[in-house]
Formats: sequence, structure tokens, C-alpha cells
Amino acid sequence: MARVTMAVVAKEAGVSKSTVSQFLNGRFEYMGEDTRKKIDEAIKKLGYQPNYLARSLKQKRTSMIGVIVGNIMHRLSTEVSRSIEDYCHEHNMQAIICNADDNPEKEKKYIEVLRAKQVDGLIIFPTGQNVELYKSMIEEGYPVVFMDRKVDGLKVNSVLAANIEATAESMRHLISNGHKRIAIATQPLSTSPRIDRLHGYKQALNEASLPVRAEYMVHSDIKKMKQELDKLICLQEPPTALFAGNDLVFLEVLEFLKEKRIKIGRDIALVVFDNIPFAHLVETPVTTIAQPGYEMGQKAAEVLLQQIKEDTQGFHEYVFPCELVIRESSQKIDE
Repeated sequence: MARVTMAVVAKEAGVSKSTVSQFLNGRFEYMGEDTRKKIDEAIKKLGYQPNYLARSLKQKRTSMIGVIVGNIMHRLSTEVSRSIEDYCHEHNMQAIICNADDNPEKEKKYIEVLRAKQVDGLIIFPTGQNVELYKSMIEEGYPVVFMDRKVDGLKVNSVLAANIEATAESMRHLISNGHKRIAIATQPLSTSPRIDRLHGYKQALNEASLPVRAEYMVHSDIKKMKQELDKLICLQEPPTALFAGNDLVFLEVLEFLKEKRIKIGRDIALVVFDNIPFAHLVETPVTTIAQPGYEMGQKAAEVLLQQIKEDTQGFHEYVFPCELVIRESSQKIDE
């Protein structure tokens, strides 16, 4: 069976090839509603499939973008990825999503592979370890947006959460409830959100003239997190409150406290920085810092598509405020 071409569609609809081309490119302002209907019916009747490779070669665009996620296991990563995919679908684009596992070598490979596939731009949760590669993309004007994380010294569009401010607010909440011995648990300080959350933690303690104690700061791999938490509760003066740096840390904390029969909200107060969909369903509902992941993803996609279409220069940091959702886990406890 002969392949259906654009010329065959044009003949069936009684219009020119250029009008069919405008239709396929979404330029409906160049035709009336009746013409659009005729072309649509002709495409369906003939089973026409556009040659996207030929179109991309002609337009020098593939209508595809790459999204390189730091760790797909994070709730924020899945929310952002879904949001980007939704935005791309609405704008006749496709998103290829890759998971770097916070591994700089894997991130580098994905950047190279996606660029070889000629995606029109990239949204990256950067590991921060491929600085020269980031620089080369920025210097050549390749469309790129950093999501959730920033890399010092690079002038690139970035979409971020207000990590310092949100963490400090949660600490003030704990302090107002009488807590003076507050610990923080994060993964290693290799990315900007973890560093910023530690900064917000220290900032609030300093504001309240409370000591910043090294033994209350845990920065460990997930595999060793429970071991470090055990050291924390065995201190002569154990903390009365704990700030968990993200959802993966929270799961380790939850399991550890259950094993040790330490009751959240009674024996220790708890605040978690992340979107935890089941936080209100646990035995003691957990206070969380909610990030607007969907809105952040939409902004990243919007900024990237604007770069692609308009070849815009310059850069901007889009910082989204977070919401402290107070529940029973962070109430005042008796010492």
C-alpha cells in the first residue's frame, strides 16, 4: 500500500499543501473553521501519519525535550516530572525523562545521549559535579533550565524552592513550642537544597540564641541513617525535636522510631521537609513543609520552551515559597 503523503491529504481536503502544513504545525489562525474540519477529516480518513523526522530536519527542531531527574524516588521529582509532561503535552512537545540516581557519570551520559538525539532543550536536577559540561551548554546558548538545585557561579535559569526561609520557619515553630534541643537529619551535603536547609536550621537557632551543636547535625547516606540516628538518641542530652531533610530521610526516621518504640509527638517532635502524601494518615499526623512541585514543574517547562522558541538570553532564579503544614507531630512535649 502506497504511503499517504501531505499532497494526497491536500487533494482529499481540497486545499493546498501549505495549508495542510500550517494545520499540522498548529497555525490555525491562517485558516477558517471549515478548512480545519476538512483537513482533519481527510487525515483521519486516509490514516495520514506526518513524517516527524523530515519535519524536524526542516525546522531544526525535534519538538522533544529531556528531563534529567536527580532521584526519581523523591516525591518532588515525580510531581515535577508529571507537571513537565503535562505542560509539554499541552504545547505539542514530548518529554523524555531520565533518572540520574544522583550519579554525576550517569548524569553526564544522559546529557550527551539526549543531545545526540537532538532534543530541543534540557531540564536538569543537577548533581553539581559536571560544571564544565554545564558551562559549555550555557556558553553555546543551548536551552537549559536547572530544577530544584542551583550550582554556584553558573548563570542559568533555575526553578527553586525557598529552602532557607521554609526551614527557618519550621524551626521557629518548634522553638515557639518550647524545644531547645533540635536535631537535623539530611543526606550528605552534596546538593544546594540540603545545604540551604542546614543554613535555615542554623539561622533560626542563632536568632533564638540557641547553641548550634555539631552532635545534633546528621548528614548521612540513607543506608547508614538509622545508625546515625541511634547515636543521636543515645546522647546524654538527646534532642526533643528532629527536622528530617526530605522524604527518604523521613522514611528512615519513621522506621527507626518504630523499632525503638519512640512515639512521635510524645517522646520526640518531628518536622519533615517534603511533600508526604500520607503524612496525615500515620498514627501521629506529621508536620510537613510542602513544596509546590506541580507549579515548579510548569514554570520550568514554560521557561525552557520560551528559550527554545525565542532564543532568549539572560537568566533568572524563580524561587517558590513553601507551606508549613502544622500537625500533631510538632506539638510541645514535656521534658
